[in-house]
Amino acid sequence: MTRLKLRPLALAIAAAGFAPFVAQAAPAADPQPDPQSSEQGKSDAARLGEITVTARRREENLNEIPVAVTALSEAKIEVLNIEDLGDLQGQVPNLTIYAARGSSSTVTAYIRGIGQSDPLWGVEPGVGVYIDDVYVARPQGALLDVLDVDRIEVLRGPQGTLYGKNTIGGAIKYVTKPLLPDFGARVSLTAGEYEQFDVKASVNAPIGSDAVVARFSAASLNRDGFGENLVTGAPVSDKEILVARGTLGFYPSDALNVIVSADWMDDQSGVRGAQMLAPNRFAPTLLPLRSRYDVRNGMRNVNDTAMQGASATVNWQPGGAWSFKSVTAYRESDTETNIDFDTLPNIIADVRAAYEDDQFTQEFQGTYIGDNLSGVVGLYYFDGTAGGTVRNNFFNLQFGTTNGFVDTTQWALFAEGTYQVSDRFKVTAGARYTNEKKEADVLNQGFPNAQFATPIVTLADFTDDLSTNNISPKLSLDYQATDDTMVYGLVSRGFKSGGYNIRANTASFPLSARPFKDESVTSFEIGSKSALYDDTFFLNLAYFWNKYKDVQLSVFTSFVLPNGQPSFFGDFTNAGKADVKGVEVEFVANPTERLTLSGNLAYLDAEYSEFIDRGVNVANIQEFTNAPPFQAGMTAQYRWDVFGGELSGRVTGTYQGRVVPTTDLSPAIQQAPYALLGAGLLWRSDESPWSVALQGSNLTDRAYRTTGYNIAALGVLTGFYGPPRQVSLTVAYTFD
Repeated sequence: MTRLKLRPLALAIAAAGFAPFVAQAAPAADPQPDPQSSEQGKSDAARLGEITVTARRREENLNEIPVAVTALSEAKIEVLNIEDLGDLQGQVPNLTIYAARGSSSTVTAYIRGIGQSDPLWGVEPGVGVYIDDVYVARPQGALLDVLDVDRIEVLRGPQGTLYGKNTIGGAIKYVTKPLLPDFGARVSLTAGEYEQFDVKASVNAPIGSDAVVARFSAASLNRDGFGENLVTGAPVSDKEILVARGTLGFYPSDALNVIVSADWMDDQSGVRGAQMLAPNRFAPTLLPLRSRYDVRNGMRNVNDTAMQGASATVNWQPGGAWSFKSVTAYRESDTETNIDFDTLPNIIADVRAAYEDDQFTQEFQGTYIGDNLSGVVGLYYFDGTAGGTVRNNFFNLQFGTTNGFVDTTQWALFAEGTYQVSDRFKVTAGARYTNEKKEADVLNQGFPNAQFATPIVTLADFTDDLSTNNISPKLSLDYQATDDTMVYGLVSRGFKSGGYNIRANTASFPLSARPFKDESVTSFEIGSKSALYDDTFFLNLAYFWNKYKDVQLSVFTSFVLPNGQPSFFGDFTNAGKADVKGVEVEFVANPTERLTLSGNLAYLDAEYSEFIDRGVNVANIQEFTNAPPFQAGMTAQYRWDVFGGELSGRVTGTYQGRVVPTTDLSPAIQQAPYALLGAGLLWRSDESPWSVALQGSNLTDRAYRTTGYNIAALGVLTGFYGPPRQVSLTVAYTFD
């Protein structure tokens, strides 16, 4: 498929020349000082009191903003052994995140029970992923590996005012390391079980003078498979990823700087192994395997994703209360994957899929910081295309394609401001207006054989467009009840735009060509943030109640063809109404100078109040997917002075309640409550360039499902599992 509109990188860089119009609070004109040097030797609680985030598009202290946000610093990420965004599971309240079914780098993310698990191009994600200030529109490749990262911010609840559509559940911001004024470099080697061998390197260097600074990082991430294809001998659930990122900063004056960045990722990992949970009735003699990772796939082990992007950011500080910022970016990705639904050498449900997308974004921001008033105004533009071709072979008798693309053009105006009524009382109000148009082109056909050359029937052939206008407001009040505690109340709204069922089969289901509607949520939240006992104990509390409407759901429907052959249809529908309530607790404490306790606890109550199925309200028998009622995480960390440095030891436990991962509510795929145990030892010294880390995850080797397939028409019932026990050793050297 060649429909995608590849725009030259020169367009992104040239557009940055129009930067000094509207923007976020710009960083200092000079490259940033090294934050890691100031973090060493501090407790987690002390660091928490100093973490600066940009959750509200301007730099603020984490513990002083009336927003439910979790921020993990570089030091915390290293201690907790977070290798990709999937490892945030258990570290952030009410976050469910994992690799989507057969992929290793396609993300499935839910926050407070809101998200999206279908990666096809007709539907949008419900949790926005951002690399710095750039939105990543598609889930393919978005389960980002940690490389040269400064921090990760997770904003919980709808972020419709400042971040726009598709952040209805929340947003995950992957913030890369800043440019530094002095030379520095770091190299790390990691070896571990399953032949793991990772190499990461980064270098920061002024070029000629402090006026031009460059930073480059790269990684090779490799691991043998957790399982094996017993038919072909190919590894299953292995890892083979190359990543690179480069940044060039120009600082012509104290008032102006230009940052140009580019990143690239190539994932050639094999398919993820899925365990048969019951024999397939079309191959009853092939019983389920004991291993949760081994397979007997007849299809070749193909699961390749390439993603790349570039951005140009201009910061202008003319003086006074205003600063301005422009972010121009282009991104694209391509995925080719073989999906053997039945996991057997038999041809029962063999699918070859190719996805591709590109996007161009432009954002202007203007930030005002006055004595009593601060805020941000902006203009956002998005132009993207996503599409592909899926070739289905069922029983070697039914051959069909899902083919097409969706063009999306959007522009939005937004503003949010905070007014300080008194020394203790602040009011924040904002709104975002979004205008969006989608154009879909769908051509789904049937073929006589697996060559997919000459169609014999057309299942769907239509073009259509869908326009959306939305206003997402926000109002919050925060009050400094004591010198140590701030309380806040918040009302906000978010939405996820509607779309088209790219799998439409108008021959059998005429209504499947109709677009599905936007979904929306109105969130009511109260919370508090406390820094107690001389900043040795931080406690954040939040209670929320979400009114959720027109919930978008991907469902599979079995039916029988005129020739008597069983088949299934992937439909998309709006479920109706729901109420989602919950409580979140986060804390960091230093009982002693050497001991740190940190953790989180989350409760979620998500229920449908209206779910119309063929004219009948079946809300009382429906359940939310990826919305466990309880989640918790706890880390105990202790520090010793040994070998001229500091040895830090930690033990981490996480708990997740019962999860329903798929809309068919299959009991066999549901995951019962489970707990995971991890531990680590990390040694470093201010006097030595060396650091060493010994890390272990899932130390009890707990088997737990993340998702699966239940397609009765094809006899498919499978489950995908999280990683097994892994132990690794990392040695790093830092050059000054």
